Amino acid sequence: MQAPVIIRRASLADREVIYQMICSLENMILDRLGFDAAFNRNMASPNITYFLAEHEGKPIGMVSCHIQPLLHHAALVSEIQEMYVELEYRSQKVGNVLMEHVTAFAKKEGAIQMEVTSRATREQAHRFYQREGFEKSHVKLVRYFKNE
Repeated sequence: MQAPVIIRRASLADREVIYQMICSLENMILDRLGFDAAFNRNMASPNITYFLAEHEGKPIGMVSCHIQPLLHHAALVSEIQEMYVELEYRSQKVGNVLMEHVTAFAKKEGAIQMEVTSRATREQAHRFYQREGFEKSHVKLVRYFKNE
């Protein structure tokens, strides 16, 4: 990749590109009305920020940063909820650039740490996060309400 990767804060105008990226991340077509409602709410939240990676003006990746005060830490904690890099740009340091940016942002905002949850089957993503300094320290348990 010759030109540099530029990271910028996402805006409401980036809804479609972020929708496509999240659908690719989840490997499914997400409910559009539900996505739009969540996106609008998140964009209005002072605790949630989305960043886009661009190469020559083309969006090629994204990362979210949620920062909230957690009682059990008695401090602000940042969390990546979603991170995605287009397939053809993987292994070209785009993820590293996104991580550097989101980490600097979280530190500047006063977060004491960053957390990320990744599906158990995404072993390549786990290796990436571990190379970026994350440690496997917790187990995530999920209760699905759709069958209740």
